Amino acid sequence: MARDPEVVDIDLAEVQELLARTKDRLPPEDYDKWHSLVETLLTLMKLVQERGTTIARLRRLFGLASSEKTADVLEKIGHSQSETAANVQPDTERSSALPESENPARDAQSAGAEKKAKRKGHGRNPFTAYADACPIAVLHESLRPGDECPACRRGTLFELKEPARLLRIVGQPPLVAFCWNCQRLRCSGCGAVFTARAPAEAQGPKHSETAAAIIACLRYGVGMPHNRLEHLQGYLATPMPASTQWDVVRACVGAPLLVYRELLRLGAQGTVVHNDDTYMRILAFMGKRRIELLRRGALPDPERTGLFTTTVVSIVDIHTLALFFTGRKHAGENLADLLRQRTANLEPPILMSDALDRNVPKGHKVFESNCASHARRRFVDQAENFPTECRYLLETFGKVFKIDELCRTQELSDDERLRKHQQESGSVMAEIKKWMEEQFEQKRVEPNSGLGQAFRYMLKRWDKFTLFLRLPGAPLHNNIAERTLKLAIRHRNNSLFYRSERGARVGDIYMTLIHTTELQGENPFHYLTELMRHESAVAEEPAAWLPWNYRDTLARFLRGRIPARSGAARLPATAAAADIRSRTVLCDAPAPP
Repeated sequence: MARDPEVVDIDLAEVQELLARTKDRLPPEDYDKWHSLVETLLTLMKLVQERGTTIARLRRLFGLASSEKTADVLEKIGHSQSETAANVQPDTERSSALPESENPARDAQSAGAEKKAKRKGHGRNPFTAYADACPIAVLHESLRPGDECPACRRGTLFELKEPARLLRIVGQPPLVAFCWNCQRLRCSGCGAVFTARAPAEAQGPKHSETAAAIIACLRYGVGMPHNRLEHLQGYLATPMPASTQWDVVRACVGAPLLVYRELLRLGAQGTVVHNDDTYMRILAFMGKRRIELLRRGALPDPERTGLFTTTVVSIVDIHTLALFFTGRKHAGENLADLLRQRTANLEPPILMSDALDRNVPKGHKVFESNCASHARRRFVDQAENFPTECRYLLETFGKVFKIDELCRTQELSDDERLRKHQQESGSVMAEIKKWMEEQFEQKRVEPNSGLGQAFRYMLKRWDKFTLFLRLPGAPLHNNIAERTLKLAIRHRNNSLFYRSERGARVGDIYMTLIHTTELQGENPFHYLTELMRHESAVAEEPAAWLPWNYRDTLARFLRGRIPARSGAARLPATAAAADIRSRTVLCDAPAPP
């Protein structure tokens, strides 16, 4: 086992003297390399000592941050796509033998050509994209329908169905304040004061449901911390302290919490579940606070130090649910808690994750499938060290990804997708496995080398990597969970931490509802607003207020089948009236699984 290098303290003057002494003793080309090596080390030490230096910055410094696309990897190691196609003749012939409508390679080339050609009007939105734009009717200054035509003096004017539209966008604070100045009259004789009655839209709490919804969307949806919004509101003369923002979203979490629990129940019934996790900071379990918890014996399992945010993406019928859990439990434990709500007579779900053991739920049967993107990434990492072997693997493995993408774009059923993979991807995967085994048998690859470890990683878990060839609906990769997890990572990069476990639970609830709503193609701001505005109805039937059916429920309200709460008037412009709501405090509610 290699020992850690000894760190030597040496000042810059000694380094300069060392370089001067070696300059005359080394050939010029050797001295230039030695000088560059020392300068690189000094720069690296300086960056490491700077506060705020990240691994990503160091990777960019050394040119290690690059794309994982096959074309970019091959270009980096000096191989063009044409050279690659020429070197893998059998696979190219098999690909060209496919019908043009079923040829993944040609589909990928045509798709790439479409991406390169800029669309006409790219970057412009039609007026129909501005669904919430406030319509303002402008009548003709002198003419009306039915008037005589001033041009020909023969015809009669009639109104066209489509008006001439002029769209103008103005800036305003995310949180807009309205102030009703109610007139007061005082009697000069008796001194009685008479105050004008405030309109219905002025009634209710200070912060409306729309205010709570926009604060939640800004922080938990797009990653704007409360303190940044406080600064922005200060610029626009509508102050909103960070502490007040937290009070508002916490007080309005009652209805979202009820829907969150319903989503957990539904997510447990999924046929396919993806999971992944990332680290998260919760100050209540760190530093001096952790020491205090240990001193009081209030921290169960004190040897555990990890803090995580887990995402579980569950496919339930035609709906995709994105569930978030933040705390001391890792992905497998959170998934095990979720599956306790699964109906007993259902078949075990398909679990897609990376190859970490902690992602597998203990005590629950699942069909394990491992992410092919993780296996491919190991070959990308070794492309510069083993260009020929990695070139072959990336090109051959890429055919499977193209076939899977073709199944998605053609919207094939699970059974149809399985048959297509068995017909076209089965032979490709068998070829990859045979080739890797031959490399070991013929001792062309050292098992402990980087490429050998990538081979062993894949061969050891071959059944889990190829489940998509045996089970309908088994995914090829875990990309959807990794994309979903970016929501939590973006929040962590901007807000840095949660202060308490309660704050983490609030974040999980809002992130779950926001991202699940996005996956259904709905508007998270509108959805959260309606949940908070109809809290009593949500409490009666949470299943009627899910992201994919809440609009039908609202339509029933409008038809009068369900009585809406009184006082639901709208504020002027973009704001909405604030109904009197019951403020559910999260700490008093039982913890979700």
